[in-house]
This record gives sequence, C-alpha cells and structure tokens, in this order.
Amino acid sequence: MTISKLETLPQHDKIIRSLSPEPRPILRLQAMRSAEMAAMKRGSSVDDLMEKAGKVAASITRSFAGNMPALILCGPGNNGGDGYVIARYLEEWGIPVSVAAYSEPKTDAAKKARSLFSGKVTSLDEAQAAPLLIDALFGVGMSRSLDEDLLSKLKAFSKAASLRVAIDVPSGVDTDKGSLLSDIPAFDLTIAIGALKPAHRLEPASTLCGRVAVGDIGLTIQKPDLIEIPKPRLAAPTPADYKYSRGYVAITAGAMAGASLLSAVAAQRAGAGYVALLGGEAVSGPMALVHRSWSREALADERINALVIGPGLGRDELGVQRLSMALDTSHPLVLDADALFLLKREGLDCLRNIRQPTIITPHEGEFKRLFDGISGDKLTRVTKAAELSGLVVVLKGADTVIATPDGRAAISQPAVSWLANAGTGDVLSGICGAMLARGMDPFDAACAAVWLHGEAARLAGPGMIADDLIGHLRSAFVEVTVTA
Repeated sequence: MTISKLETLPQHDKIIRSLSPEPRPILRLQAMRSAEMAAMKRGSSVDDLMEKAGKVAASITRSFAGNMPALILCGPGNNGGDGYVIARYLEEWGIPVSVAAYSEPKTDAAKKARSLFSGKVTSLDEAQAAPLLIDALFGVGMSRSLDEDLLSKLKAFSKAASLRVAIDVPSGVDTDKGSLLSDIPAFDLTIAIGALKPAHRLEPASTLCGRVAVGDIGLTIQKPDLIEIPKPRLAAPTPADYKYSRGYVAITAGAMAGASLLSAVAAQRAGAGYVALLGGEAVSGPMALVHRSWSREALADERINALVIGPGLGRDELGVQRLSMALDTSHPLVLDADALFLLKREGLDCLRNIRQPTIITPHEGEFKRLFDGISGDKLTRVTKAAELSGLVVVLKGADTVIATPDGRAAISQPAVSWLANAGTGDVLSGICGAMLARGMDPFDAACAAVWLHGEAARLAGPGMIADDLIGHLRSAFVEVTVTA
C-alpha cells in the first residue's frame, strides 16, 4: 500500500501521531556557537550568558549535592568563568567552596567572573580535595588530550570526592564525537549549558557524564537538525477504527521461525491491528497472529501498510527471491538482519533504488558490512549512510542514532545494558513496522519505535530476554497513548 492510499482510510489519520511537539535539541559545537551569537544579537552579552550559566549550574548542583563542601577546578576559558560564577553563588548560599585555577583567566568574561568572586583562589598544587568536585576546566571545544599532570590531579580529586559534577561536558571529551581525548574519570552529574551536546548521548562519553541536566540560559533554538529521541505521543484508537485502519503489518518469515515470530508479536503489542506472517514454517504464537503462505498475491495485498523483512529470512536462494519480491512492492519497508546481509551482495546502488518509505535497522557489524566505505564518528557515519542510501538509517546500540537522507538525526537516551541480548533487534523491527503501519513517516516511526523499545527494556529489568521485552511493550505503550 502506498502512502497516498492512506488517504482512502480517513480513520487512519486519527491514529497517526507524531512525536512530542518539542523534542530536546542536541547542539554540535558550531550550532551552540551560533545560538550564543544569536542571543548576543538580541542584546545579551558574553558576561550575561556566563552569569546565567553559572547561576543555573550552581542551582542544579545545590539541588543535587545539597550543602556539600565543594572544590571547583577552573580553567582559563569561559568554562572556567562559569566555575567562578558557580563558586560565587554557592558561597552566597552558605556552602563551603574552594576554587583551584589551572591557570589565569584568558577571556575578558572569565577575568570579570573571577574578579567578582571574593573567595581565595589557589593553584591546583595547593588545592585540597573536597566531598564535591566540580570540573569547570575546559568544557566544550577540546580537541587535544589533557596534560598528564593535570589528568593525574583530576583523577586524584575525583577519587577523593563523594560526588563529581562536570560543567557542560567533562574535560577531556570531544563534544561533537562523544569520544575520549584522555582517560578521564566518571562523573555523577553533567550540567549541559544551554542545550544537550552530542557527547551527552554518544558513547563512550555518555557513560562518563552520568546523569545529565540541562541548564537553561535563554537560548532560542529553531528547527534543530539533531534531537534527542523524545517520548512519543500516540493517539488511542477511536470507536470508528477497525483492525485494518490500525495498521496491517506483514512479516516475511523464513529459515529461522523464532526471529520472525518475535518481530510479528512485537508488532502486535506495539498496536498494529492486523499482523500476518508470510511464509515459513508454522510456529506457535498468539491466536490472533495470522499465518499466510508466501505468494505474490499475499504480498500484493493493498491493505498492507508496512512490510518487515529480514528477521529469520535466511541467506539462501529462497531468501534472495523473497527479498527481491519485497523490494518490488510499494509497501513501506523495514529491512533488518538477513535482508541487510543480502543487500550487501547487491551493493549500495540496490539501496538507492528503493523508492518506498524505508527504515533499515543495522547493528554495528551489519552497518560496517553494508557501508564499508564510510568512516568517522558514529553520528557522521549514520548521517552519511542515510544521505548515500536515501533511506532512514537506525544504527542500533547503547547510543542508537537515527538519520534521514535530508540531514536530520536523533540520538537515543542511554539504553539499558541488558538490551544486548539475542532477539531484541527482531523485536525492534516489529515495532518499527507497527509505527510505519500507523501512517507515521519513517523518521518519526523509527524514533517512536526506539523509544518504546528502550522503555520496555527498562521496565523488564535485568535478566530479561526478548520475550520479556515484548511482554513489557504493553506497559510502555500505555505511557505514550493519549486520547482525543
């Protein structure tokens, strides 16, 4: 069924619901600089922004750590300037504060911030550890490793502290790539100034950031091309809806019946009104799951709103034939697992020739095989792959990244570690199919699916297997369903 034919199902529009209207932006370094410049054009100064940043960071820190005595490490730039402002507010609020400077302030705003702090500033060599460590050394924009002596001191202060807070990003992290420039310690809280940055959501930096809180400094951010995957809002079915108006998902079965069954049951639990397994050996499953033989007639059913192919497909000649037939349909597609393996044989041109709305969901190994000519950090690679293929690409992982051919991208919140389990990817492909079948565009569908997948895993808890993940989809779905 083509997207245009959705117009023949007026009820269908009532259950199409996109994402939360205001997903949180994630700003790369250049975008952050542009947002700050825009604020200054509207009348704010660097001093104003630093004052706001320091005050909100101090407030968040106090909420997090209470009146715990603090050691603030200040660098020479504006991140260090934020540190001096934080010190001033904490001191005003009666919290014991020590400030240690890596070097003298070098920017005018940082110099002013230091001059307004009435307390003593020592060198790092003279500093004494405190229960609360605040890293305001370098923040965003670093491109080199930390000096070994500085790194050693940072580790020592961190080890002695009970709580560790980083301002904007931990010093020693590449802001845009999420990579580590040095072997830095982990933090309990990172306060993102103005907006999230890629390093707050990309591994390995994300793990070292700990909890992340965004400190609002009044920036106006319009139409960001990179967002954090938000909690979706999905409309509940209306009294006028029926099984086909809620979305018909077809799952192509094959050599490994269990994988396709996981995908099919996940699509059911994710709200699809009708789910059919096409082909493959008959396997047990919910009574409402339809089993149909593989045929061109079954595949040509215009009521199908999404076709999932790959989980359990197999890599033999039969799998090749079924994939070829699926690509010849006009149904929106979800391609995963064996379908991605087989597509690699055909080359990138095969992906470019796909005309229907399509989501591909590779894990890191599948991505590298499929796009072996693309290098760089994760965000860059996924964005480039989407551009070259013309498809929505979902690179699964602890930091799942989704990208579109037109340059939009989204990063998930950190996934729970127990998602690294056989069959969980098959579950995700089924959820993607259900979201596509609702009539959502592929990017919104992928974002909603990744959020539901992650939330179901969180609800399932440690020790879960893919079956448990499906079992908790219902609870995750309840969280995002809204009534008219």
